[in-house]
Amino acid sequence: MPVDPQASVRISAFKWVPPFAQGHVRDLRARWALEEAGVPYAVRKLDAAAERPADYFEEQPFGQVPSYRDDTVSLFESGAIVLHVGRNREALVPANPAAQARATAWLIAALNSVEPYVMQLATIDIFCAGEEWAKQRRPAVVEMIGKRLSRLSDALGDKPYLDGDAFTAGDLMMTSVLRSLDGKNLLERHPNLVAYKARCQARPAFAAALAAQLADFEQREAVSA
Repeated sequence: MPVDPQASVRISAFKWVPPFAQGHVRDLRARWALEEAGVPYAVRKLDAAAERPADYFEEQPFGQVPSYRDDTVSLFESGAIVLHVGRNREALVPANPAAQARATAWLIAALNSVEPYVMQLATIDIFCAGEEWAKQRRPAVVEMIGKRLSRLSDALGDKPYLDGDAFTAGDLMMTSVLRSLDGKNLLERHPNLVAYKARCQARPAFAAALAAQLADFEQREAVSA
């Protein structure tokens, strides 16, 4: 669904971020869920380098993106937003209670069991490259990511998605996390994970969400040129 300034659903996003972060800011997760659910949405754009407006902390207590609101709720944290969108629109979260629980578990696993180590590596490589402590810490972080990917590869096996044939919120979140390993030559050690990530990213909803996020950045760059 296209971004619609008049939509009753609204998320927040940044007007611009440096090139290395474009396509990876976490409002992409909310956009992807909304695209999967076929829900139009508006965007509140924030300046990433500026102090947040005072009222924004009522939406997101930590000043991050995304925040989310619709006619009934105001939310923050990408995982909570994805689950809310999936449950309320019968997309991404199965109706079957057992399958619903597994989808929720995989979403939390992406955020708690995989992403912390992936983000440690991103911090080392992007913000602390060349620092002595980072050089010493990096091998241990890479080793831990490797172990987590091995476990994830075993759990996925030859299934198309983490819980079988159906794409769920867990797959959306896991793919979002795995994308941060692009160019690290870590995921490539597990062909089934490479194929899994490609399969998830081939979904039209992902392409639409990514294009919408990048379009916001392109407008900022055009103004600045």
